[in-house]
Amino acid sequence: MVAIEDLLDAHGVAEVLNLSHYNTVSVYQRRYPDMPRPAVDLGKGRIKLWLRPDVERWAASKAAAGRRRPSRSTR
Repeated sequence: MVAIEDLLDAHGVAEVLNLSHYNTVSVYQRRYPDMPRPAVDLGKGRIKLWLRPDVERWAASKAAAGRRRPSRSTR
């Protein structure tokens, strides 16, 4: 069971990650393979919802590594 207050749309994810624009969330999804994936994804062009605890934990792990924002992956 999921608490409704724990669901974030792209605007909420951007706020948690200190991003200036919500569109950057989709860039982060492509750039960082360890970024949490949406818990709800209704398909292309439709809403995606993330779990706040997952996003906060991921952001904290990046901060603990000494980065305010995650670095780019090297592929």
